[in-house]
Amino acid sequence: MIKHPRTALLFCTILLLLHSLHAHSHTVCIIGSGIGGASVAHFLRRYSDHQTIGQITIFERHSVVGGRMATVTIAGETFEAGASILHPKNYHALNYTKYLNLQVKQPKHSDDSLSLGIWDGHKFVYKTLNSNSKLPIVQRLVAIANSIAMLLRYGVFSLLRMSSFVEATVNKFLRYYEGFESRPVFESVEGMLKWAGLYNLTTRTLGEELVNVGLSPILIQELVTVITRINYGQSVNISGLAGGVSLAGSGGGLWSIEGGNWQMAAGLINRSDVVLHLHEEIESISYQGDVYELNSTKGKSYDCQVTVVATPLDELNILFNPAISIPPRKLQHTHATFVRGLLNPVYFGLGSLSDIPELVGTTETADVPFSSISILKQHEKDMTYKIFSREPLADALLDDIFSVRVETTKINWAAYPHYQAPETYAPFILDSNHLYYVNAFENAASTMETSAVAAENIARLILSRLSQQVNYSSTNLKSTVSSDSFRLHVEL
Repeated sequence: MIKHPRTALLFCTILLLLHSLHAHSHTVCIIGSGIGGASVAHFLRRYSDHQTIGQITIFERHSVVGGRMATVTIAGETFEAGASILHPKNYHALNYTKYLNLQVKQPKHSDDSLSLGIWDGHKFVYKTLNSNSKLPIVQRLVAIANSIAMLLRYGVFSLLRMSSFVEATVNKFLRYYEGFESRPVFESVEGMLKWAGLYNLTTRTLGEELVNVGLSPILIQELVTVITRINYGQSVNISGLAGGVSLAGSGGGLWSIEGGNWQMAAGLINRSDVVLHLHEEIESISYQGDVYELNSTKGKSYDCQVTVVATPLDELNILFNPAISIPPRKLQHTHATFVRGLLNPVYFGLGSLSDIPELVGTTETADVPFSSISILKQHEKDMTYKIFSREPLADALLDDIFSVRVETTKINWAAYPHYQAPETYAPFILDSNHLYYVNAFENAASTMETSAVAAENIARLILSRLSQQVNYSSTNLKSTVSSDSFRLHVEL
């Protein structure tokens, strides 16, 4: 039977259209559902359409999304167990929060009301004044007295130089929010850092950088060390950029998401039209010439034209074929111990519980078994505390530190790289095709926002290389922020 010519023409047109869609629609597999993996999916959808990027599949080896963003429940209250704070200039996180209609949670303390003590294992080398008075005038006078004491101990000019160092670092980082017309796509971490003027900070230690800008030794040994031990579990021997990011995370205006920061990752995944595989770990990735074959611990196989690794490879056993080459890197484990109870003032050589500061930071010494202890919540008869340490805390030690211990939860995080200067970097592109690595940027600095910044670049890099464009300036792709909002960012 001979078909009508118009029918045959229509049939051929449909076939050509389907072939065209198939030729331009690329499947993407993302390994990891933390903020990095969720952000890659988000930006791929935002900067393209389904004719360019087809199905996106995310694999998460755990039973929940969020990666290193997670919460713990103590005494019916929810607390951040992993990545916990965001900076007021974390613009991707701010945009996510608005986009997902999430609620911002402000810290319970104002910037000048949190009592601080620096413990060297034997005594408090520095301790702010504290008052139980609720009168605003009394609280203000105490805050003024503490400010004067800090200026006298660490030096006015030294503190100002530290503030200038942090501000300069943050301002350079803000270049990553510029529009596409002035911000290129980066194929390497080194190129990305050099473009923003941040690369040299990763070639020297934070201690060296701060000595160079004129900080006093006592400020570096005490206050700066306390901050780096809290935020990265490491000393001032971390690289200068990681140190600058750490210091920025100790400033004012810090915030988080009500109910848990993991909701950013969950919301982005929900809004990005992805297929999510929970509790499924990828054990091998093989390039087959036109697709990557991913095999999971469930005995299943998946084919994707683009594969993105959005989780640290350092402690995973993924088999790559062909093999990949990345510099060796150790992860710094942070043990987060949550205790509902009461601290023991005798352990700190004090007479009463009220004498113990709300935040106990520590100096870099073998005599201290923990990095910090902070009060998360004051209950009617006891409190919930959060302790950071480099090693797990034995129950016998906890019984010495606490006079009362009602409830204890321990979490071991492979939290961030162990920083050293000069830093070396894994490539963003793990092969010559379409195998990408978001976490290569973590050797520069590791935060929720730096993961989002790296993920946005990876998304642009994928689309740029798929379209075989050297300069990513396609007019059908939108920048993550409008020109108006970018001008606002510059003014902040």
